Amino acid sequence: MPSSPTRLLTKEQIETFHRDGVLVVRDFYDLGRDIEPIQYHIYRIIGLLIAKYGLPIRQPAFHPDTFDAGYVELIAHDRKIGAEIYDAVKQIPAFARLVSAERHEWITCQIRDTDLPGTCYGGSGIRIDNPNEEKFRADWHQDYPAQFRSLDGIVFWSPLVRIDEELGPVRFCLGSHKDGLVPVVPKDSDHPEKTGAYALVLQDRDRRIARYPQVAPLTAPGDLVLIDFLNVHASGYNRGQRSRWSMQMRYFNFREETGIRIGWRGSFAAGVRIEEIHPELIAA
Repeated sequence: MPSSPTRLLTKEQIETFHRDGVLVVRDFYDLGRDIEPIQYHIYRIIGLLIAKYGLPIRQPAFHPDTFDAGYVELIAHDRKIGAEIYDAVKQIPAFARLVSAERHEWITCQIRDTDLPGTCYGGSGIRIDNPNEEKFRADWHQDYPAQFRSLDGIVFWSPLVRIDEELGPVRFCLGSHKDGLVPVVPKDSDHPEKTGAYALVLQDRDRRIARYPQVAPLTAPGDLVLIDFLNVHASGYNRGQRSRWSMQMRYFNFREETGIRIGWRGSFAAGVRIEEIHPELIAA
């Protein structure tokens, strides 16, 4: 790690992040170097599964705009194939390289004013939000209860498809991170099919989110959205004709006091229950 990391964000961008708990950085990633290799690998995995199951799905020649062609037809045949793809795409080498990009370390150092950044093992992946599917849609939440590691956490979120209103952009409550951790109800009574982190519901959710102005930025491949671990946000409703593909990469500050106290332990992905680390976060 260089003693003086490159400063990639302006003073104004840093101020915006600390004020809002979210920052959009346009064209941060190089499409040819960073994004298209991931899209192409996904395209080839979809092709392998079409062949594996012997399905009469025509997969056109690769193009970055339609890299997921055939995916919706695959899960229409058998939804379990979607889980196969979801697990597989995390293993793409080009994605692993992007997760560990030095630029992410530099930004974490710059935003958190630290010389000791960490990456959340098991906290990085590629989301696939399918049309009109509620079970795996993330309701209003903070990332920390589902990730832990450190309160000084940052989500590096970036789309693999162009996000328009129909696909359902992520919604953010501006400034919500300043109010600290929010207790959670560990089971969504309105959606009993949800499990794990998806089942968590913020205490007094509707009243709480009504306090804040909200934004839902439209983004495109190459854009980066930085999200504070304590910002309250939610996945949009996908009413489109294709799935919403996005990448999540998470970093944190080793020097933050809560992280030191809990030994930088992980949460759901590490098989750790909230009650074990933060019993005070479980709403009565």
